[in-house]
Amino acid sequence: MQYWLFKTEPDAFSIDDLAAMPEQIEHWDGIRNYQARNFLRDNVKCGDQVFIYHSSCKNVGIVGLAEVVKEGYADHTQFNPDSNYYDPKSSPDNPRWVMVDIQFKQKFSQILPLKLIKSMPEIIEIGLVKKGHRLSIMPVQPAEFEYLLSRCQGTS
Repeated sequence: MQYWLFKTEPDAFSIDDLAAMPEQIEHWDGIRNYQARNFLRDNVKCGDQVFIYHSSCKNVGIVGLAEVVKEGYADHTQFNPDSNYYDPKSSPDNPRWVMVDIQFKQKFSQILPLKLIKSMPEIIEIGLVKKGHRLSIMPVQPAEFEYLLSRCQGTS
């Protein structure tokens, strides 16, 4: 099992939106960064655990937990000219972008703010605390995932 952090802007799609989906499952579409795409295509697998992170909002931080339930497949939004994620260089025969499906597991009672995460001496590897790392999909080391999860669940 691997661990991930997926960023989302809550005005576009939030942890509450995920929880409200049928069967609490939704595809994670719209990724248009090649490194993030490669993670989705090559590394993100069923059963992997995912922190949901709200960005570009007043309260930035980790807000919940999800699980990958379907591995990478063609992101349909790349083919739709009316979509914000349309890519005219992509085709169904040769798709450039992928998405995965995730399932809601838990909304944390309190957000774990980025400012606090950056102050934790135990957290040094995750891209959130490294200068210049702005990926919307990023791996989380197992020890850091467990530590952050314990903080999110109030067990540390």
